[in-house]
Parts: sequence; structure tokens; C-alpha cells
Amino acid sequence: MKLHIGKYDFSELWDGVYYKALSAYPQVSDNEMRDILDFLDYQAHYGRSVELEADSPEILATVRQKLQTPQLYRHTPRPALIQECRACKGRGGCMTDLVCHTAPVENAEAIFRCGALLSAVNARKLPGEVLMQEERNAARDPADYFHHVMLAWGNCQAGDRLVMERSLGRSPTEGEMGPGFTPGVRFFFRYEDLDRHPHAVHDGVLPIKVQDQILLDSWVWAIVIPELYRQRLAPLIPENLRSWVHYLDHRGLDVWQWSEKVYAFVHGIS
Repeated sequence: MKLHIGKYDFSELWDGVYYKALSAYPQVSDNEMRDILDFLDYQAHYGRSVELEADSPEILATVRQKLQTPQLYRHTPRPALIQECRACKGRGGCMTDLVCHTAPVENAEAIFRCGALLSAVNARKLPGEVLMQEERNAARDPADYFHHVMLAWGNCQAGDRLVMERSLGRSPTEGEMGPGFTPGVRFFFRYEDLDRHPHAVHDGVLPIKVQDQILLDSWVWAIVIPELYRQRLAPLIPENLRSWVHYLDHRGLDVWQWSEKVYAFVHGIS
């Protein structure tokens, strides 16, 4: 496994390399050091060594020096806005009050039937070693990743992009993420709440993930269903989840506008 720290539009783990973006390149923030430490700890937990690389010797020296005092960064509070990611439009980065899991409508049916978000291993009843070999694992994530429920920051569009990728069987073009894209069902959680989950995991890549499952009636903050799925999903929603369900219309919006509309709505819930 490699960790390359440099100038990227967003951080990404792909094919055994974690490309770590910096919000104020070439400076390395305390929050970014927390992510680096979380990544190193997570990989060590699963017996994987990590080779550190950077765009410049100066950045690498700075990170190595800060790694000598991990206690200064390991519990750094998340800033309200993380600006290292430039994939989202409108807010200038990732809003950290909420995290979100996005599911295709057919997966949402199964989620409502069981009342929980399940890891891929639990949902599909296949070992992680089998799931990691599938063609759909384009990023070549290791087997342990499939034992967790994955979450993104609340205003992120990556979940809907993955829904489109699963639908198309390939990465969507930017045009295909315009008006007419296929939205997913979004399950929102407050970050500070989910951070207290007994099986919460910080891997340095995702904001947070949870091992095995997340029971919705214990943790969910809001569920946003695109209006076009109302008739299909409404009969499946159990009574104990209905107060958290909201329907919004995505027609005429691209994925970035939809992500902003949904986040603004859920952020306004008190």
C-alpha cells in the first residue's frame, strides 16, 4: 500500500495507492495529519505496510516530523468545512456536520425491509475475498473494506455517481451526471452521533464507516427519497422509520444541484 501526499482535486484510494489531497498545498493541516494517522493505523490493523510518498521532499519531511508526535493530531476536531476536495460545486468543499450513504432504489427496498444498512458482506452473503475479485471493484479495495458500511460527507455527490456507475456498468461521463441522471436514496446521519457508534471506524479515506451494520431507527437523521420512487418505496417503509423520510424532486437538476438541494434541506432539519 502507498500513501502519496500531493496536489489533487480530491483524495482517493485507488488500486493500492491513497492519493491524499491538501487543502492549502503544500501545507499539511492538522485535520489532514489526522487522516494520515488514521490511514496508517487502519492499514497496520490489517497487516498492511504503507510506503509514504509526496510531491516534494519538503512535504514528506514535514509529514515524517509530525508523525513523531501523533498525539497532537489523532483527535483533531473536524473543521466545519474541509476544502481539500474540489469535486463538489457551490460550497467550496465538504460540509462535516452530516454524513450520508447513498443506495440504488433496489438496494433501498432491501434496506427498508430489514431496517438497517448492511455491509456488502452481510447484504450479499459473500466473503470479502470473493467481493474484492469482482469487476465492479474497480478501485481494487481489499477484502476488509466489504465488512463496513461506507459513508461520505453530507453534501458529497460521490454516492449518486456510484449509483450511476452501477447502473451503466462503467464510470459516467460528466454529461451523464447532468439533468436526467439516476439518483439514489440517501440515508443521512449526524457525524457527531455516528462517531459514537460502538463499531465506528476511521480509515483516513472516508469520513467514517461502520463495521457490519447500522440500525436505522437508532442512528438515522433523515432519509431522502427522490420523488420518482415514492410509489415504489412508500409501502415498504416500516412505521418506525416514516417520520425520518422525506421526498424531494430531482427533475431538471444535475447531480451537483441535486446534492446541494438535498444537503440544504437536511441541514435545515432540527
